[in-house]
This record gives sequence, structure tokens and C-alpha cells, in this order.
Amino acid sequence: MKRIKGFMFDLDGTLVLGDKTGKSYDVLPGAIEVLQKLRVRGIPYLVLTNGSAHPPALQAAKLRSFGLPVEDDQMFTPSSVTAEVLSRRGVKRTLVLGSPGVGYVLKEQGIDITFTGEPDCERVDAVYIGWHPDCGMKDIEAACNAIWQGAKLYVASDVPFFASRTGRTIGYSYAITAAVRRMTKAPAIITGKPSLYALRFVARQLGVKITEVGVVGDDPVVEMQMARRGKATGFGVCTGTTSRADWKKQPANRRPHHVIEGVFELLKRV
Repeated sequence: MKRIKGFMFDLDGTLVLGDKTGKSYDVLPGAIEVLQKLRVRGIPYLVLTNGSAHPPALQAAKLRSFGLPVEDDQMFTPSSVTAEVLSRRGVKRTLVLGSPGVGYVLKEQGIDITFTGEPDCERVDAVYIGWHPDCGMKDIEAACNAIWQGAKLYVASDVPFFASRTGRTIGYSYAITAAVRRMTKAPAIITGKPSLYALRFVARQLGVKITEVGVVGDDPVVEMQMARRGKATGFGVCTGTTSRADWKKQPANRRPHHVIEGVFELLKRV
């Protein structure tokens, strides 16, 4: 614990359990108290969800309405990371396969975004796939045509499931990406968890080294794989997709450094 200088928390299955739309949350035991304690102690923390449906500030406001002390500048989505990556790579125009919230941060960062059906939507530098429950074949076709014309493929989350109050829920971007890649064979550049793009972004926001980040989450292939890749410290909770028995079955590259029943156990550690 001594080497941890800041914390990154997953959202679904770690701090809350929501419905499939993300409009309603059940706050998990200890979530409010842990964040409050970190704030009092001056230990930086943030929330990084792989959900990309809503702008970060909107999500932060929603979390505060449920009592979680998360300010606008402490809430991030894969789109936050994507905007930074695209800007650094000089991407000017991006086709977004997702809800309006998926492209919000990109537009805020000065990247020209377009959606399926808009003029010249296939003449872009990048295709970005996020939360898109209404995705249809016209979206898939537009993405494929853009990639065949030279656009790179970026993906918010390539994870098949996430935790909700009704159990595991499918990740739309995973299915959409599979369809686009099956057609184009294009490599997918993952910007959300478990990518090192995401972990480096987290460390910069916290103002610490990546090896000084405590990564708290419920998914071995997402948060724990990211922590292991970056030599951060992983805390696996049992309130989401993974039970204590399941954690024990994980290979070394997906195993948390510490298994805890829930975030409430961090109260006695921080």
C-alpha cells in the first residue's frame, strides 16, 4: 500500500450496480465512504468506466446525485482517452459509431465528428466504435467503407460483458467491433481498459507514476489485466462479474494483487 499514490475505480460492479441503460444506480456498500476518506486524506482518485454512452460531466453529476463524491474532473470514459490519442496522432475527422454522448469529448477537443448518414461520413481519418444500442447494417457498412478508404479503427471497449443489477450485460461495442473486423480484417486500437493508453491517461490525471496507481475493479480481463501490464497494483472486488472463487482461477496476468469482497474493505487499508 505504501507505493500507491492514487486510485482508479471502475464504476459498474465496483462502485455501483446499475440498470442496462445506466440511468439508475444502486450504490455498493462502502463506495461513498471510501471516496470520502480518500478525499479527506488528500489521496487523488478518479473513476474510469468503459461505458461510453454519456459525457463524463453528465455521469459525474449523476453519481453525485446518488451521494458519490465524484467531481466532473474525476470522471472519465474511453472517449476521454480516445480524444487524447486522436489529437496526438493528428486525426482531424472521425466517424463515430455510437450515441451522441460517445463523440462528445472528441468534439470538445476540437476533433470533427460525423455519424452514419451525414454528408461524406465515410471520408474520415478514423472510425470510433462505442456504446451504440441502435447500431444497424448501415452503420457497419459505413465503418467498413471508411476503413477500406484508409481510416484507422479505434474501439472504446472490446469487452463482451459488464456487471449490472440484473447480472452480466453484453457490451455493444464488442459485438459491433467483431462485425467490422470480420469484414475488414482491420486491427482494433483499444483506447479504454485494459489498454496502456488508458492506464497512462489515468496516471497523468492523478499526477502519479503508473506503478503508483491502485486499480480497483471487478473484471480480470479489464482492470486486472491493465494493472498487471503497467505494473500497477490491482484490487479485485467480488461485487461484480467475478467471485472470489473465479479470481483464484485466473492466470497470473489477470490476477489481482489483492482480492477484496468489496470496496468497503479499502476503508481499513487507506
